[in-house]
Amino acid sequence: MKITVVGGGGREHAIVKKLKENPAVTEIFVLPGNGGIAADATCVPIGAKDIDGIVRFCREKQVDYAVVAPDDPLVLGCVDALEEAGIPCFGPNARAAIIEGSKVFSKRLMQKYGIPTAACEVFDDEEKALAYLETAPLPAVIKADGLALGKGVVIAETREAAREAVRSMMRDKVFGASGERVVIEEFLEGPEVSVLSFTDGETVVPMVSSMDHKRALDGDKGLNTGGMGTVAPNPFYTDAVAAECMEKIFLPTIRAMKAEGRPFRGCLYFGLMITRDGPKVIEYNCRFGDPETQVVLPLLESDLYTVMRAVTDSRLAETPVRFRDGAAACVIMASRGYPAAYEKGFPITIPEDLREKVYVAGAAQKDGRLITAGGRVLGVTETADTLGEALDRAYADAARIRFENAYYRRDIGEKARKASEKR
Repeated sequence: MKITVVGGGGREHAIVKKLKENPAVTEIFVLPGNGGIAADATCVPIGAKDIDGIVRFCREKQVDYAVVAPDDPLVLGCVDALEEAGIPCFGPNARAAIIEGSKVFSKRLMQKYGIPTAACEVFDDEEKALAYLETAPLPAVIKADGLALGKGVVIAETREAAREAVRSMMRDKVFGASGERVVIEEFLEGPEVSVLSFTDGETVVPMVSSMDHKRALDGDKGLNTGGMGTVAPNPFYTDAVAAECMEKIFLPTIRAMKAEGRPFRGCLYFGLMITRDGPKVIEYNCRFGDPETQVVLPLLESDLYTVMRAVTDSRLAETPVRFRDGAAACVIMASRGYPAAYEKGFPITIPEDLREKVYVAGAAQKDGRLITAGGRVLGVTETADTLGEALDRAYADAARIRFENAYYRRDIGEKARKASEKR
């Protein structure tokens, strides 16, 4: 069986490694992939947003199944185009992917169906947005409506910072058309939880919970990044919280999307805040999170392809999805300076015994060597019976991986470790 995975980061590397566990999978193509993924699959230089090129390639290679992983091609209709060509896919179609593609859509969906989230106002006029900010509570959360590579959210502590965020999005177009509308919402407080879920539009099966670390520097300081590390499970996501989320958030969201004529099939990511008033939705993503995938999939005991195919074929209710006990920790190794300016092109040395634990994101091949080619270069993941053990092993692994200008946070999972030790 031939499978195509669309995308080229650490998330896609984790998906590829898990798909390879199925003996029926004979070949995996990754479009475009990266220098590290090339050790586990055939990488093809076709961009993730080149929908016509992706469809043409899958037809030519007679691919049996496709997994569309990143947000951009999902929102652009990659699944629609592949299915029209007769290629079954894992991932939502464009009508369903709008749940991430437009924050205005998702906020209005939650308001309409009573799904708990932060109060907000929507603006498509800069002057009206600025006028609202004169009396809005602080901190204020300003979000660009569309996709912005995970960077379209500003938490403004002051009115001037809030005004600057609105101007940069709406006037300066720092996120292009994504900032033509903005959402200004109340600031929520509490532990954040990421819950990825399999859903076929009727049934929803949450995966093990996780905790991401977005800030670049220790102590949750510095600029927001795509994620500097993750741990799973999240100790703040108790059984009681999970039950409340299923009743008030997960099932209502799936039912709301179906009622809107946009049934969601694929991986729906719930970004949650556990507030004093209970769990609330911060954001939806229409795909596996990165780097949450790098801790969630290593704990998956069930065969990933079997589960994905059950989602595609609307058979999730009859398909067992099991996760192992224990914990996982992923430490992201980045190029120093990320997410601002950084150098690349440095050789990467990964000890042979660590290769199965490493998910490569920003790397390329040059003269037979793996070299840095991005901000987030790779993630190293360890699993263990306890979170403390998993973290200790992941950091010991990171210390053995070498490339010039390597940087990683030294406090990934510390809040979770302390919380888990108290339980």
